[in-house]
Amino acid sequence: MKKNFICSVCGYVHEGDAAPAICPICGVPAEKFTEQLVEVFEDGEMGKLAAATGLSAEVLAKADSIVAKYPQARSATLPLIHLAQENLGYVSEAAMKWIAAKLEIEPINVYEVVTFYPMFRLEPIGKRHIKICRTLPCALRGSYKTMEAFEKEFGVRRGHTTADGNVTVDFVECIACCGTGPVVQVDNKLYEEVTEEKVPALAQKIRESLNDPDYGKKDPDFKNRAEWLG
Repeated sequence: MKKNFICSVCGYVHEGDAAPAICPICGVPAEKFTEQLVEVFEDGEMGKLAAATGLSAEVLAKADSIVAKYPQARSATLPLIHLAQENLGYVSEAAMKWIAAKLEIEPINVYEVVTFYPMFRLEPIGKRHIKICRTLPCALRGSYKTMEAFEKEFGVRRGHTTADGNVTVDFVECIACCGTGPVVQVDNKLYEEVTEEKVPALAQKIRESLNDPDYGKKDPDFKNRAEWLG
């Protein structure tokens, strides 16, 4: 174990046996620092933590370049959480432990960030991720009815995944197409004016995509509106 001293005013982290007399960032005295014990991992133990995450070698290497951008390693907490979720589809307990060890903070410090932001998930999502906008413009045009229709079509409650693991249905905030609501995004494809009457046809299209071996292999060309709009 080693000691870190954290400034309660600006968050500056000082490594050592005692807090600095004055914070070099905001100038407050030593009594404004709180002591934190951090477990130090040997390379072998860190390797085991990394292997347990299931993250790809490319992602693990990218993490090093991300951390190097910050004068204080703990500032990379949010980018590393994003990195883990992009690779795994959610933020696993193993990934949180690895992030904490890499940044020399406690796992609870990572967990509190993951649970604060609604875009992070603690469980895997389905093969298809349906996101329905619930921000005011879409809500006024019927997005709550659209959500209810999707729940009925797939037999799943909002925020959850179907029993077969195929489909996750979520409410999200603004998708930035306020004039064409209700807006629905399925993975990286956008669908506009999805009223409850249009849901059955879109649901069928989603089911059929599960048998498409080429689904998702090509990134959409956002300059071609017809290609990325459903």
